[in-house]
Amino acid sequence: MPLQLFQAAYAETEDYEAGIERGLAGILASPHFLFRVEQTADLRASDATAAIELATRLSFFLWSSLPDEELLSAAESGGLLQPEILRQQTARLLSDSRAASLAENFADQWLYLRNLQAAAPDARLFPDVDQNLKDAMRRETELLFLDVLRDDRSVLQLLRPSSIWLNERLARHYGISHVLGSHFRRVDVSPADHRGGLLRQGSVLLATSYATRTSPVLRGKWVLENLLGSPPPPPPPGVSDLADNTVAANLSVRERLAAHRENAACAICHDRIDPVGVALENFDAVGRWRTQEQEQPVVADGGLSGVGGFTGVDGLEQALLQRPDLFVRTLTEKLLVYGLGRGLQPEDGAAVRQIVRQAAADDYRFASIVQSIVASVPFRK
Repeated sequence: MPLQLFQAAYAETEDYEAGIERGLAGILASPHFLFRVEQTADLRASDATAAIELATRLSFFLWSSLPDEELLSAAESGGLLQPEILRQQTARLLSDSRAASLAENFADQWLYLRNLQAAAPDARLFPDVDQNLKDAMRRETELLFLDVLRDDRSVLQLLRPSSIWLNERLARHYGISHVLGSHFRRVDVSPADHRGGLLRQGSVLLATSYATRTSPVLRGKWVLENLLGSPPPPPPPGVSDLADNTVAANLSVRERLAAHRENAACAICHDRIDPVGVALENFDAVGRWRTQEQEQPVVADGGLSGVGGFTGVDGLEQALLQRPDLFVRTLTEKLLVYGLGRGLQPEDGAAVRQIVRQAAADDYRFASIVQSIVASVPFRK
């Protein structure tokens, strides 16, 4: 195909560089360049090509790298196409130190941690926030995910873990004492520390805030989209953001939201989004705990469709844990997208439901979800 494109362009223009340009464009646009798996490969087939393609997909899924010698040998012999051998190799790859790349790359993609790079809190209001702190926030979340992966814990511990990872810089930002040095270590926290899972981590809270204030809209949308798999639709045409100059500057965030929802077209979505985001109002724009906003007590009374009302981050966490299947389904969908390198199609829904059912029987352990994904039709297709 690239050669044909070059020849066609050269025949039209008699310009060698124009031919090279069109040929290169064809290479860069080719699915054989963009995707690792051959377009015609069926990974459920019994030939050596299918086995090697499966090894490649598995390795890039769990290691973000090429298959090692043992995995390639299993593929070349055809053994990898046997369910038990595939399960053994998947377990081996998960237990290898190179699986840390899954925790880092997938967590960054799923939780939008890359957005931290663009987050720019107002230096006049938050002078202590610098790149080192943002890097520490991101690393805290990656290490939480890595904990679940390495110890094969229930993925529900992403919401309510027994401990967190801190270094001195991040601990000081959170108001937690007796953590010294730049290296990260596991820290047991108490309810009084207000720290723990994803909803309490500075990375998420900072990335879903504006430069000068929190945003219940951004936070609520983040929870609905990334933890519950039910993103709200985009705003209607012509509806502006809740900018500082649209309402009185001395209004609280809750009062600003009420002013915005006076528009009936906005209220349809904001009635879902805002109660979720408001539950996180005890965390300020850079993820610190607070009990007051503009010298008034923070009101963090939230709610979630199908669950009802609750108060604060504790209530929101409990609401999510009451319906673990929703969170696990969303995590499974995101992980499958990551492993496939494509968005999900309607026909993938049956596989997702089966993976969640199988994981439920194993306490939603991470390895169980990964093993079911690797054995699923979408991954093998």
